[in-house]
Amino acid sequence: MRQRDSLHLSRRPTEAFSTGNFYTDVISQDPRFDSVARVDDPSLLEPTTRKLVESVVSAAQQMGIELMVYETYRSQDRQQELFNNGATKLRSVGVHHYGLACDIVRVVGGEPSWKGDFSFLGQLAHSSGLIWGGDWGAPDIKHSFVDSVHMQRCTIARQGDLFAGSWYPDDAYNPYDDAQHLFAAAIKAGALKQAKAGARPRRARSSSKRA
Repeated sequence: MRQRDSLHLSRRPTEAFSTGNFYTDVISQDPRFDSVARVDDPSLLEPTTRKLVESVVSAAQQMGIELMVYETYRSQDRQQELFNNGATKLRSVGVHHYGLACDIVRVVGGEPSWKGDFSFLGQLAHSSGLIWGGDWGAPDIKHSFVDSVHMQRCTIARQGDLFAGSWYPDDAYNPYDDAQHLFAAAIKAGALKQAKAGARPRRARSSSKRA
């Protein structure tokens, strides 16, 4: 394994987490753990996440939209390669690495396609209990980074704990019921409103000089 530039990957997964989970028991043991090739195997999605993703694909099919799971697990080595090639702005691998995220794209002529409006994917993700990369679970906030084909079963607020090895979702976990996520989103939304209010230009006071 090459030296990681990501702090949360500086240790082997069995050392990071105090208790076993899908990441430590399955993903870390898979021979593709350090693969630089794209992995689209649904079996490397945590079981509950996998079921929810399958429900999204099925629901889209009922809408007449054919989708494919383009990528599931991603190694740090692949993330670094994508970064070096300018395919991503993120140097460190994120939730993909833990079996809790995937990229889903359209199928056009039997080939993957990123073209078109993916807002429907956000609606399906939300109804299934997944966070969509188009709004990161907070549609009222303008996000600097948008990934409209991405979905994950982990809130942005929880990612730090996930990367540190102090948290991994259980079967009953729903990101939209996560108090930490709701609190973080509310704080960010409030700060954004204050920033906008403070940025509003003040009206110039009219002078009332007498002739």
